[in-house]
Amino acid sequence: MTQRTVLITGASSGMGAAAARLFAARGWRVYGGARRETLIPTAPNITALHLDVTVHSDNVRFVSQVMTDQPRIDVLINNAGYGEFGPLEEVPLSAVHQQLATNLLGAADLTQLVIPIMRRQRSGRIVNISSIAGDIYTPLGGWYYVSKHALNVWSDTLDVELRQFGLRSVVVAPGDTASSWSAIALRHAAANLTTDSPYRGLLTAMQGVLTTGERVSGATSADLATVFYRAATAPHPRRRYYHSPLDQFLTHIARAHPTLYHQAMVAGTRFIMRHPH
Repeated sequence: MTQRTVLITGASSGMGAAAARLFAARGWRVYGGARRETLIPTAPNITALHLDVTVHSDNVRFVSQVMTDQPRIDVLINNAGYGEFGPLEEVPLSAVHQQLATNLLGAADLTQLVIPIMRRQRSGRIVNISSIAGDIYTPLGGWYYVSKHALNVWSDTLDVELRQFGLRSVVVAPGDTASSWSAIALRHAAANLTTDSPYRGLLTAMQGVLTTGERVSGATSADLATVFYRAATAPHPRRRYYHSPLDQFLTHIARAHPTLYHQAMVAGTRFIMRHPH
C-alpha cells in the first residue's frame, strides 16, 4: 500500500504537534509546518518545515517541497491559529488583520495551492481546525469568533464545490482543551487594552472563566489529535467533528436558540462581573 501524505500547519505545539506524532505513528508521511519549525516533533516519518501561513511565498514553498518528495497529497490539516482577544472597541485593526490572515486567509491560501493537486488525483481531504467558537461567543473574543465563524462557512461552501471532484472539506470543532491556548489569548487581551481601559474589570472576570474551563476540560491535545485522524480518514466524513457531546450540545444551543444563548451571555457576564474569581 502506498504511504499516505498529510500536511499539518501549526505543528510546533498543542494539537498540531500531537497530530503530527499520531499520523506518523500510524504510518503516514507527515509534513509539519510552523514558524518555529525547531519545535515540531522529531520522529520517523515527520519532516519539519518553516511555514508562516500568512506569507504566500512560504505556502508555495511548503507545498512545492512536499510535491518534490511525494507523488501525492492525501490530506491538508489547516491547524495554524490563535486567539486575538480583547474588547472590540480597543483591539487595533492591525491585530484584526493578523487574526484573519492567520486563522482564515492562511488556510484559504494553502488550500488553493493544494486543491489542483487533489483534483488531479480525484481524491483528497481538507480538514479545517475551527472551534466551537465557530458557533458560540463570549465577551472579549469577538475577532477570534469572527475568524472561526468565517472558517466554518468557507469550509462548508468549499465542500459543496469540491464534491464533484471526489474531494471533501470538513471541520473539527474543539472546545476547551488542556493547553496554553487560554494563557496566550489572555496575554493578547491584556496587550490590547488601552491604558485607561474601562474593560479591565471584565478582563479580570474573564480570566477566571477561561482558566477554569481549561483546568476542568477533559480534552488533551492527544485527544484532539484522534479527532483530527477520524476527520482525515473516515470513509464517509461528516461536516463537523467534536471531541465531546457537551461541545456539540453547546453549538446546537447557540445555533438553534440564538436569543436564549445571547440572554445567557448577558446574564452570565453580569454575574461574573459581580463575582469575579
